[in-house]
Amino acid sequence: MRTTSSVTSISWIPSEAMTGPMRVPMDIGIGHYDPEPPDEINAATLDSLLENDRLRFANQLEAWIEVEDGKITDAGYSGRALVGATTARFGVSMTFPGVGYPLIQEEPVIKDDVARFVQTAGGRTGAPFPHRLDHPPYLRISGPTAWTTLALEIGADGTTSFEVLGASPFPRHFIYDEAGRLNEESGVIDFTEWSKVHDHDHSPWHNVQHEAVVAKAESAAERAVSENLGTVKGHIRKLNPDELLTEQGERSQELYLIVDGLLEVDIDGEVIAEIGPGAVVGEVAILEEGVRTATIRTRTGAKVGVFGADAVDTEALARVAASHHREQ
Repeated sequence: MRTTSSVTSISWIPSEAMTGPMRVPMDIGIGHYDPEPPDEINAATLDSLLENDRLRFANQLEAWIEVEDGKITDAGYSGRALVGATTARFGVSMTFPGVGYPLIQEEPVIKDDVARFVQTAGGRTGAPFPHRLDHPPYLRISGPTAWTTLALEIGADGTTSFEVLGASPFPRHFIYDEAGRLNEESGVIDFTEWSKVHDHDHSPWHNVQHEAVVAKAESAAERAVSENLGTVKGHIRKLNPDELLTEQGERSQELYLIVDGLLEVDIDGEVIAEIGPGAVVGEVAILEEGVRTATIRTRTGAKVGVFGADAVDTEALARVAASHHREQ
């Protein structure tokens, strides 16, 4: 009997991802940021996103096992990598095909009736990308390397699990489970480190990995509110690692949207959750007595959108609060 499973990453550039002078071509329309990928995907979705220039690359780790009498007798890969093009507009449009690097698929490891698969996919933009490096040759014209390294385990009993073993610090990576549902996302984007460090010589194709910082994807209710907040005037607060965003018991009517970074939610001295980009914070204090019910502290550096209590209607905030109670 054959069992198949998968895990997929989609890598895209949100508007808040880039910093410094390299933002200018994007901001004036020579390049473009990407719309947020959908909550659910399938093979046709990936092809459509690629065709419509809505992803930078995708890593689709799909694998299979053959099982006889409760034992795994064979295993293999059936996934793929997708690399998007870059369209630049200088009065006329010019499209530069992306440069995809060879798919890295480690030999399946079968142990204790579980097969483990590891796959790395990625590449670089085909458009010129002059940037400084912090190591020789100190300047490159070709773009840095972007990638994800995914692991998938399939058990003889049909159970599956996955993890993100590594990823480039830019762009944003969304991770989808075998059902095609958004499950995790990269918690921190670091354009500066990526552009200065991660050329091809400092990538998995030269046995150099970069630890992935991932967070659980936000709830559907939070996604709806975050889309709404994108049309509301607020301001961005930058926080250092180990800095307080809220403190349990304090009074406040501010609403927060996590733009980048990982933060810990602490209630009565116990960390109960970790949140990342897209999470909405502060809705309970607005809905109830104006008192913070949790302490939230940054685990990494973070960017947080700050909004007034009237930025979102109470029904939408109530749905966010309900989703948080379910997670707890």
